[in-house]
Amino acid sequence: MTKITKTGQEGIDLIKKYEGFRAKPYLCPAKVPTIGYGATYYSDGKKVTMNDKEISEPDAVKLLMEMLVTYEKSVDTFCIDTVTQNQFDALVSFAYNAGVGSLKISTLLKKVNVNPNDPTIRTEFLKWSFGGDGTHNGVDDDGDGLIDEAGEKQKLGGLVKRRTSEADLYFKK
Repeated sequence: MTKITKTGQEGIDLIKKYEGFRAKPYLCPAKVPTIGYGATYYSDGKKVTMNDKEISEPDAVKLLMEMLVTYEKSVDTFCIDTVTQNQFDALVSFAYNAGVGSLKISTLLKKVNVNPNDPTIRTEFLKWSFGGDGTHNGVDDDGDGLIDEAGEKQKLGGLVKRRTSEADLYFKK
């Protein structure tokens, strides 16, 4: 089996689908200035600001491909060498969205490294469906029996869809 170190087209397409292309800077749900396909930094390391000029879609794709290198290196470093292309792609998408630090500390990664075919990995993806600004929605989103306690993150429909797609790609044969 060949060691996978680069994101395949399905992984790139998944990232592009869920990040969406935005020519103008915008604030993501975490209130971070973002542009293109979810970029918070430019190739030169400069942070995106709300005052930046528009970028073209081809420039956004170029920036995405440059940014992916960092995420690919992290997934390659953190994961056992026997993950499949689909598994690698799903993990890169996860890291691109949730952050490399989140992947590194996750039970998801621990389970991948013990047995990459463990069916409970699907549940681990879905545990990362929470975010936002803590706005109350009248629901016990984290399942602890308390509704909208201080600091509770909300389950976000977009993240549920993304994590489901990542898990589906991860287990795709």
